[in-house]
Amino acid sequence: MGNPTIIKLQDGNVMPQLGLGVWQASNDQVLIAIEKALEVGYRSIDTAAAYKNEDGVGNALKHAGVPREELFITTKLWNDDQQRPRQALEDSLDKLQLDYVDLYLMHWPVPSKDHYVEAWKGMIELQKQGLVKSIGVCNFQLNHLQRLIDETGVSPVINQIELHPLLQQRQLHSWNATHKIQTESWSPLAQGGEGVFDQKIIRDLADKYGKTPAQIVIRWHLDSGLVVIPKSVTPARIAENFDVFDFRLDKDELSEIAKLDKGKRLGPDPDVFGS
Repeated sequence: MGNPTIIKLQDGNVMPQLGLGVWQASNDQVLIAIEKALEVGYRSIDTAAAYKNEDGVGNALKHAGVPREELFITTKLWNDDQQRPRQALEDSLDKLQLDYVDLYLMHWPVPSKDHYVEAWKGMIELQKQGLVKSIGVCNFQLNHLQRLIDETGVSPVINQIELHPLLQQRQLHSWNATHKIQTESWSPLAQGGEGVFDQKIIRDLADKYGKTPAQIVIRWHLDSGLVVIPKSVTPARIAENFDVFDFRLDKDELSEIAKLDKGKRLGPDPDVFGS
């Protein structure tokens, strides 16, 4: 089935380009999902305090039999905890049954509360203390990112944003790349379709390569240089989503998919969410 490309982050750490997202999965569901994911070859798991399933992730990892150093575990600092990042992380580590996480992300900027720079300073300290290997953000716009860099001198290694063929965020993706910030896609399949799988180019490519529309979209993320974390709790789909390493899309095909961009955001607006 192959293995994901390994992405090198600007702090020198590395991560798999393809991982498993567990948003909206219950503690019981993640046990089954992670067991299957590790079986087929995933080594990157993306959770968050706000998902309320860190306990399940921790239990799954404890019984997985995969060495800790082979795993890449991401969790996130929730909005209400931006003034207490250390306590929030310690709570997450306790639930995950881990001594450290590989990547700690600030979940949203919540600019109306204006705590995100202070929270970032706290996360920098957590990295220095070895409780997290790498630190990054989610859903940050250009101005939020620039302010973090200007006021702390430390750039996030990742900006995880909503990104799929209907919302390609090319300006932000390009800005991230210029500043050596890896872009990571959440909701990469547009939450199960939303018209993406019905697009003619996606269906034509699925026929050409003998793949499903979901596999074509995941391959598009990979070939666009994005880290991608498709979510599923269905064992067959988890395996299917990982079976994307035996083909690549060419430049013309990527250009055709680029035409699907409608600026269609399915999730909240980062400038106002959490206000």
